[in-house]
Amino acid sequence: MTYSLKKNPFVANYLLKQINKLNKTAEKKIIITWSRGSTILPIMIGHTIAVHNGKEHLPIYITDDMVGHKLGEFAATLNFRGHEKSDNKSRR
Repeated sequence: MTYSLKKNPFVANYLLKQINKLNKTAEKKIIITWSRGSTILPIMIGHTIAVHNGKEHLPIYITDDMVGHKLGEFAATLNFRGHEKSDNKSRR
Protein backbone atom coordinates (compact mmCIF):
# COMPACT_ATOMS: atom_id res chain seq x y z
CA MET A 1 0.00 0.00 0.00
CA THR A 2 1.35 3.40 -0.93
CA TYR A 3 1.65 6.43 1.29
CA SER A 4 -1.32 8.81 1.12
CA LEU A 5 -0.99 11.83 -1.16
CA LYS A 6 -2.97 13.91 1.35
CA LYS A 7 -0.10 13.66 3.82
CA ASN A 8 3.38 15.06 3.41
CA PRO A 9 6.10 12.67 2.20
CA PHE A 10 7.58 10.48 4.94
CA VAL A 11 11.04 11.52 6.12
CA ALA A 12 12.51 10.48 9.48
CA ASN A 13 12.51 13.44 11.89
CA TYR A 14 16.14 13.04 12.96
CA LEU A 15 17.20 12.96 9.32
CA LEU A 16 15.50 16.30 8.59
CA LYS A 17 17.01 17.86 11.72
CA GLN A 18 20.52 16.78 10.76
CA ILE A 19 20.14 18.03 7.17
CA ASN A 20 18.77 21.39 8.30
CA LYS A 21 21.65 21.77 10.76
CA LEU A 22 24.21 20.97 8.03
CA ASN A 23 22.53 23.41 5.63
CA LYS A 24 22.76 26.24 8.20
CA THR A 25 26.46 25.64 8.84
CA ALA A 26 27.26 24.77 5.18
CA GLU A 27 29.06 21.59 6.24
CA LYS A 28 29.45 18.40 4.21
CA LYS A 29 29.30 15.37 6.51
CA ILE A 30 28.04 11.85 5.91
CA ILE A 31 24.69 11.23 7.61
CA ILE A 32 24.14 7.63 8.74
CA THR A 33 20.58 6.31 8.66
CA TRP A 34 18.63 3.06 8.89
CA SER A 35 15.50 4.69 7.44
CA ARG A 36 15.25 3.15 3.97
CA GLY A 37 11.64 4.32 3.56
CA SER A 38 12.41 8.03 3.84
CA THR A 39 11.60 10.08 0.75
CA ILE A 40 14.35 12.20 -0.81
CA LEU A 41 13.48 15.91 -0.67
CA PRO A 42 15.05 18.83 -2.58
CA ILE A 43 16.81 20.10 0.58
CA MET A 44 18.85 16.85 0.61
CA ILE A 45 20.53 17.56 -2.75
CA GLY A 46 24.31 17.70 -2.42
CA HIS A 47 24.50 15.69 0.80
CA THR A 48 25.90 12.19 1.28
CA ILE A 49 23.65 9.82 3.21
CA ALA A 50 24.85 6.37 4.28
CA VAL A 51 21.86 3.99 4.00
CA HIS A 52 21.87 0.62 5.77
CA ASN A 53 21.42 -2.38 3.47
CA GLY A 54 21.14 -5.00 6.21
CA LYS A 55 24.87 -5.53 6.60
CA GLU A 56 26.62 -2.19 6.22
CA HIS A 57 25.97 1.48 5.45
CA LEU A 58 26.37 2.39 1.78
CA PRO A 59 27.17 6.08 1.10
CA ILE A 60 24.82 7.65 -1.45
CA TYR A 61 25.40 11.12 -2.91
CA ILE A 62 22.01 12.77 -3.47
CA THR A 63 21.48 14.41 -6.89
CA ASP A 64 18.47 16.22 -8.34
CA ASP A 65 17.34 13.13 -10.30
CA MET A 66 16.74 11.24 -7.03
CA VAL A 67 14.12 13.65 -5.64
CA GLY A 68 10.85 11.84 -4.94
CA HIS A 69 12.42 8.39 -4.65
CA LYS A 70 13.05 6.44 -1.43
CA LEU A 71 16.52 6.08 0.10
CA GLY A 72 16.25 2.28 0.05
CA GLU A 73 16.03 2.21 -3.75
CA PHE A 74 19.69 3.16 -4.02
CA ALA A 75 21.10 0.63 -1.50
CA ALA A 76 20.68 -2.90 -2.85
CA THR A 77 20.08 -5.59 -0.22
CA LEU A 78 20.69 -8.71 -2.34
CA ASN A 79 23.97 -9.66 -3.99
CA PHE A 80 23.51 -12.22 -6.80
CA ARG A 81 26.76 -14.13 -7.21
CA GLY A 82 25.75 -16.34 -10.15
CA HIS A 83 24.64 -19.94 -10.51
CA GLU A 84 26.73 -22.93 -9.56
CA LYS A 85 28.59 -24.49 -12.49
CA SER A 86 27.49 -28.03 -11.59
CA ASP A 87 23.84 -27.03 -11.17
CA ASN A 88 21.76 -28.57 -13.97
CA LYS A 89 18.65 -26.55 -13.10
CA SER A 90 20.26 -23.31 -14.26
CA ARG A 91 21.14 -24.77 -17.68
CA ARG A 92 17.57 -25.37 -18.83
